[in-house]
Amino acid sequence: MIVDSAFTNSERSMLRFHGEREALFNELHTRPFPVVDTPASVSQLAVLHQKGSPNHEYEHLAQLCARYTVNPPAMGSSCYYQDFGGFELRWERHTEFSTYTFIHKLEVDYPFERPALSLLPNEWLAEIPGEIISAIHLDVARQPAQQQTAEDMHQYFEGHRLISAGIEGCKAQLWTSYRIHSDGFSRMLVQNSGLNSCQMGRLVRRLLEIETYRMMVLTAFPLAKRMSPEIRAMEQDLASIIQQITDIEGLEDERRLLAELSSLAARVEQTITDTNFRFSASEAYFALIAARLEELQETAANGLQTMGEFLSRRLVPAYRTTETVRESLVDLSQRIERASELIRTRVNVTIESQNRYLLQSMDRRSKLQLHMQQAVEGLSVAVITYHLVGLVSYVAKSAETLGWIDSSAIVVGASVPVSLGLVVFGLLKLKKRINQTNESMKAKQRSMQ
Repeated sequence: MIVDSAFTNSERSMLRFHGEREALFNELHTRPFPVVDTPASVSQLAVLHQKGSPNHEYEHLAQLCARYTVNPPAMGSSCYYQDFGGFELRWERHTEFSTYTFIHKLEVDYPFERPALSLLPNEWLAEIPGEIISAIHLDVARQPAQQQTAEDMHQYFEGHRLISAGIEGCKAQLWTSYRIHSDGFSRMLVQNSGLNSCQMGRLVRRLLEIETYRMMVLTAFPLAKRMSPEIRAMEQDLASIIQQITDIEGLEDERRLLAELSSLAARVEQTITDTNFRFSASEAYFALIAARLEELQETAANGLQTMGEFLSRRLVPAYRTTETVRESLVDLSQRIERASELIRTRVNVTIESQNRYLLQSMDRRSKLQLHMQQAVEGLSVAVITYHLVGLVSYVAKSAETLGWIDSSAIVVGASVPVSLGLVVFGLLKLKKRINQTNESMKAKQRSMQ
């Protein structure tokens, strides 16, 4: 499809764009990689956020900008890139931490002879808000003509055991020890033999991200170690409760165990709530490290471990520990739910048994009441019939006295079956009317529902 170049701004303004379209589109261009020439010295600090740190960070950056007469970052921005003349500052604010990256383009005779951080005022560095979780010096140098060995490089890493690999298709050589040196910083040296400034910038960013994310992954490890004894204690409590299920003797025992399970479930859920963010963040950081290591395209060199091999032996077990603790919490929660469901089922069975016994008792009482009612009805028939016959007797005797009839006894005797029939017929009619009234009331109630 060919777009008409005559499509004017006035016509374009008629289109209705999403309110955040421009921000979403430009998200791809935020936090670009630096352009790093060879040679160069790079220093980075990763600082954990503290309460109220956003404003402090902007104010602190503004002090540095005022000192070098450059424009400060906009309040609320998440990144800031500025050339300060002798060095370049790249500040980026993330969810949990902020990174301060300083790039110094200067020829030096020896690696780490003059770190980029050495150009910053000491008093400004001392007042950076937050606690530093990662600090690294990364120097970029030209690949020497003669292949260097681990013995040659020990002097630059204070004699520590080295890790090395060819990266980016062996266009660069990486050296590091993954140790904190006497200045409190870790060190990496990249010897460039074929990468341009943009490629080197992307490589430097990957290496710095691996170092920062590695430390962020490990922040969950102490928490996992502290949680392990508590989880084991909760598992023992659950095992004890489950063992008591087989010894339940009545509803009171069931309710007591259910209360204990509810309390244990509350403790587990609170623990999950307190640790879920840290463990989830650790998982996300670990996935980013895996992606960055794959992008390095490492090749073993000098018979030394590569960065990927070292991290797989040291970082992965620590990460697996945090994952095990997280999975144990989830599994414990599910087991508590199953045990609670089992006890609730027993409670329901017990209640149903009690209800069945109660209904049977009510049925027996209803039958007894029915027998008593029938007996009362029989007595009522006899009593009413007796009184009716008595009234007939009085009338018959009066009629015999007046000479209207010859014998009152015959009249009284004849009135007995008649009175009995009338009483029985009247009671039957009354019961039928009561039943009809009850049925009509039930029908109204059903219609209202």
